[in-house]
Amino acid sequence: MSRDLASRVLPGWIDPAVVFTEVIGDAADAFWLDAGPDAPDGWSWVGTGIPSAAPRDVGLRGESDAAVGPFRGGWVGWSGYDAAARRAGAPAVEEEGPAAVWLRVDRMLGFDHAARRMIALGSEGDLDSLAAAVASATGRMPTPGDPPAVEVSARHDPATYAGLIEQCREEIREGRAYQLCLTTRFETPASVDPVDTYLRLRSATPAHHGGLIRSGGWALLSASPEQFLSVADGIVRTRPIKGTRPRSADADQDDALAAALRGSEKEQAENVMIVDLMRNDLQRVCEPGTVAAERLLEVESYPAVHQLVSTVAGRLRPRTTVGELWDAAFPAGSMTGAPKLSAMQILHRLEGAPRGVFAGCFGWIGSDGGIDLAMVIRSIVTHPAGAYVGAGGGITWGSVAADEVAEVGIKARAPLRALGAELPPGW
Repeated sequence: MSRDLASRVLPGWIDPAVVFTEVIGDAADAFWLDAGPDAPDGWSWVGTGIPSAAPRDVGLRGESDAAVGPFRGGWVGWSGYDAAARRAGAPAVEEEGPAAVWLRVDRMLGFDHAARRMIALGSEGDLDSLAAAVASATGRMPTPGDPPAVEVSARHDPATYAGLIEQCREEIREGRAYQLCLTTRFETPASVDPVDTYLRLRSATPAHHGGLIRSGGWALLSASPEQFLSVADGIVRTRPIKGTRPRSADADQDDALAAALRGSEKEQAENVMIVDLMRNDLQRVCEPGTVAAERLLEVESYPAVHQLVSTVAGRLRPRTTVGELWDAAFPAGSMTGAPKLSAMQILHRLEGAPRGVFAGCFGWIGSDGGIDLAMVIRSIVTHPAGAYVGAGGGITWGSVAADEVAEVGIKARAPLRALGAELPPGW
């Protein structure tokens, strides 16, 4: 196979949701990387692939190609948190199931939302069949029904989680960390349909880095608003989110919530700590003097929440590989805390259980060395024994336990409702 897949621009426009459900259908190893419903810009990709190890030796570059788009072949998948924490030198609890799932793309459809055009990618022999399958699609948007009600249990009750927050603050007081991303989990043994559940999730909380990836009986369904790593034209960027407020239907109250987030000293401190950590991580693989914060403490608003977002970027050193960037930056500082290794060690002791796919990352790695990976947050993981939703928040010395407990509920509510569940009492 050549480095890039063969490509062909297709006539017309059909929504990626239709193409995924009607063309990709029930393929066992499949993906949908989703710019969101009715996205005005960005790219979506749907396709299939062959299970593969994550590439580590690919040189990073990411060459622009306006005709075909940023992703022209390579790998789509996810890597979970726990194996990455162990590789970084921290203890981590083993979890059943795959530590990572990656698919070597064999055929896919790309959707350029700004230009409203579709591109088929695959072997030369696949392009005719892909084009015919898209042409025969009905164009009718899939509409999932209401989910059956399911019960979920919480790894920690609110009082226990509040106690862990106070232990985090004590670790910070003693100087062993500056910030700690404390997490928990909500899970159900119920059988879950990944596609219907994802359609409900994206409808309720559209995001620019949504996605559905399934393989081996497992599936990741994500409405992630956080881009972890991107590489294009030799520049690497990360966009950590630290700071969350709920949205309000009342416009004045909604503006006040956004302003409170923007002006919060606690949230600003939390965000800047992770910006500094990510600057340090990227400096390990970037040209000296090129790493900088391009954007700092900007509020981005989504249907359910306001978020405080910054962007750090640098120019990669020549011949840097995917594996070297991975080792420098993953797990992401926004999901660990600072300093990173000390934070992971403390969180292992306090959380006492695996995070699994949650707090990992997912997306694509191009055969040309381009990358677009998002954080696994605001996500659902389905597996043969049920499903789970992870959630958490950054703890600083200025954290108030009741506020942090409420933030976990804000983050977990929409994924749980897509499953057909409500938050357990107290959350």
